[in-house]
Amino acid sequence: MNAPLPDPDAVATLLDRGRSLAAPALRAAVGRLASPMDTVAAYHFGWIDEAGRPADGDGGKAVRPALAVVSAEAVGAPPEAGVPGAVAVELVHNFSLLHDDLMDGDEQRRHRDTVWKVHGPAQAILVGDALFALAYEVLLEEGGPHAAAAARRLTAAARKLIDGQAQDIGFEHRETVGVAECLEMAGNKTGALIACAASVGAVLGGADEQTADALERYGHHLGLAFQAVDDLLGIWGDSRSTGKQTWSDLRQRKKSLPVVAALAADNPAAERLTGLLTADAKKTPEEFEDFDEEEFAMRAALIEEAGGREWTAAEARRQHDTAVASLDGLTMPAHTREQLLALADFIVIRER
Repeated sequence: MNAPLPDPDAVATLLDRGRSLAAPALRAAVGRLASPMDTVAAYHFGWIDEAGRPADGDGGKAVRPALAVVSAEAVGAPPEAGVPGAVAVELVHNFSLLHDDLMDGDEQRRHRDTVWKVHGPAQAILVGDALFALAYEVLLEEGGPHAAAAARRLTAAARKLIDGQAQDIGFEHRETVGVAECLEMAGNKTGALIACAASVGAVLGGADEQTADALERYGHHLGLAFQAVDDLLGIWGDSRSTGKQTWSDLRQRKKSLPVVAALAADNPAAERLTGLLTADAKKTPEEFEDFDEEEFAMRAALIEEAGGREWTAAEARRQHDTAVASLDGLTMPAHTREQLLALADFIVIRER
């Protein structure tokens, strides 16, 4: 995508700092859950294995906690001021992952079986609900004098996230979806919570509305870039890096950005792809599951030939640039601005 290459060590330090600052409060929150939900949640976060033994699992990229911590520093507050927001956003994010995995039928996340596959659908639903409630408990108990303002932003983001998931599911049962609709869905499903992460620390640190709104815009467009890259990885990502099956989004019939952009093109590959997806709509789930690897590889090649891959990569870059431009005019320490820019660059070059 021709994105500037951030210093990998600097980005790793940022992500590790966000993760390490949030981890104790996150573990403490999960520890409040009744048994066996505490154990199921611990498995989901990678802290234990299926047998309950301590594990050093992949806890995710930690972009959201890093953003929450840096956004606090952007308004002159200590990084610790953003921790309740970081934890709250992580809890809401993982609530969505638990439910999404069940709704999408995903059997793998972060290189191991998903919660519903190991502990059953009921536990996936219950633990997801519990994490959602814990998010507000943590934020309102530990967020200080600005907790209510932060909670309002988290509430708006959570509602948009749920709207986006509903849109995403609805797209799977439609023959055609427009590019604008797909971007709106991505803005809700992914952009809203990253926007909240990018502003919640600042709000907890006492930011004025104008500053918080600008950081939220930065996060919103960063979220759109994040989703565009996710959609690319959902088709062409290396399963060893993503932790998911090859062609995972094609297997689920997702109307992701590369697919929608390809269908909107005016060329023979787009026409052939349209014919295949129209025929798919008449198939039963069992018939679709019978597709072999060559079928999915052929579809991925058609999407690329139609221009869907190139368009999505360009859109990720455009959203990245818009996110960065949202920081113009904001007064903040130079090193904090550099951190926000490095996180934006990381979003568009990641491989998982």
